Amino acid sequence: MASKPALLMRLMASAYAVAEKSGAIARKVMRSGDLGIVEKTGANDLQTAADRLVQKSICASLSRSFPKVTIIGEEDLPAETVEEDLIETTQAEEILLKPCPPEYNNLKEEELVVWVDPLDGTKEYTEAASVLYSIPHGQKVHSGAELQLLATALRLLDHVTVLIGIAYGGKAIAGVINQPFYNYQMGAGAVLGRTMWGVLGLGAFGFQLQEVPGDQRIVTTTRSHSNKLVTDCVQAMEPTTVIKVGGAGNKIVQLVEGKASAYVFASPGCKKWDTCGPEAILHAVGGKLTDMHGNAYCYDANVKHMNSAGVLATLRNHEYYLSRVPQSVRQALS
Repeated sequence: MASKPALLMRLMASAYAVAEKSGAIARKVMRSGDLGIVEKTGANDLQTAADRLVQKSICASLSRSFPKVTIIGEEDLPAETVEEDLIETTQAEEILLKPCPPEYNNLKEEELVVWVDPLDGTKEYTEAASVLYSIPHGQKVHSGAELQLLATALRLLDHVTVLIGIAYGGKAIAGVINQPFYNYQMGAGAVLGRTMWGVLGLGAFGFQLQEVPGDQRIVTTTRSHSNKLVTDCVQAMEPTTVIKVGGAGNKIVQLVEGKASAYVFASPGCKKWDTCGPEAILHAVGGKLTDMHGNAYCYDANVKHMNSAGVLATLRNHEYYLSRVPQSVRQALS
């Protein structure tokens, strides 16, 4: 009789399944015509019905199957009964069939911390919706300006991800990134969404690992949270190209798919739920994520949520980028 898969692989299989469900929820809310937007701390810090429903779905689903695991979500939601249709009970069979790395074979639920960002890139999600909702249902877009506006709005959907990270001993060891609107370019009738996942010591799956050509230095950074410190640090990297996009998860996807060389964000703002899952996937393929001093972030249950010393992430050549961080940035973020 086959032995039961290790706890980590069962948790990952459940996280994958509920991330897929979360992507469907994000698409459904977008189609509904009402995002239910609430401002948390300002216009750049929004919460939508998708944020609320997805967090409920992930936290309730994982808690039901793994009651002793600590789960920390971005949204501060009231304790309430979660509707059964938000609960995901299935598991991804392909993950259950993978071997668990030996060092994680005997973990206990109470040793694990799950970090959840139900909708990373909420600002881009709402901006895309505002454009899409401005077009009357069934009306065709004709003018060049309208087409350009529509294309920009749809591209913003690329920035949106659902993030689930698993930490053990303060270290990000496994993660899931769901892109609810992946494949939107294929038009009406296309199957939307994909889910990427990774485990340290096993690898990462659901995408094709690629690297930026060696003669290019492409830096990806924040689209909506920039300041002089961020800009100075980006320029110090001597980039050949700078990309400004939303979402920490999206920026890590850019790194592993060869669209960017480094993710540079020399400012507080990112939080543990933004980086835990993406960091695990990046590390599973040999990349690295640190603060601006080169220190790893800790993902214990009791740590402060803010990544207060910024984020520097690379697929390769981390030491080069770290060496380019200006002293002024290090001092400001010390």
